[in-house]
Amino acid sequence: MTGDEEHVGEVARDTRSDQPGVGIEGLQRLWAPWRFGYIAGADPIDGCPFCVLPERSPDRDRESLILHRGTHAYVIFNAYPYNPGHLMVVPYAHAADLEHLEAEAAAEVFALGRDAVGVLKQRIGAQGINLGMNLGGVAGAGITDHLHLHAVPRWGGDTNFMSVIGAARVLPKALEELYDELLPGFEARR
Repeated sequence: MTGDEEHVGEVARDTRSDQPGVGIEGLQRLWAPWRFGYIAGADPIDGCPFCVLPERSPDRDRESLILHRGTHAYVIFNAYPYNPGHLMVVPYAHAADLEHLEAEAAAEVFALGRDAVGVLKQRIGAQGINLGMNLGGVAGAGITDHLHLHAVPRWGGDTNFMSVIGAARVLPKALEELYDELLPGFEARR
């Protein structure tokens, strides 16, 4: 034995870091303070956010992240997105079950979903879109009492080690910046 064999398979550990073999100098920090409200369970809106937000004056749409108001439904950013540009189409009617939503409202939800797909492709270059609903808590709905259609833009390589191993999502743009990029796409569809 040369003496090195006794250390084979060991990982060097820098005691200044919680990651084996990574010192403070090599540790990358990702800051997303706007997500803390979600993580901490804070609920700054009293009541159903999908009912409360569109009741605000349209001059507060940027603050509320509402991109478009239709007759029976509206388009809003997901405040806790899976990817940058994650939109939701929400009927004004407070309904948990798609089969109980009025036909006109359901038609507008899907028409606005179609518009959202076009805007995401055109304005931010989405290469694909996940479009769908999570109906009920068992299906993954975060807000179970008010159905909504998700439009999640996707790009090649957008799921990387951070999501798979780190259980974290890196979002490279602020919601306000994306709002300004997407709004002209919805204004053109009015």
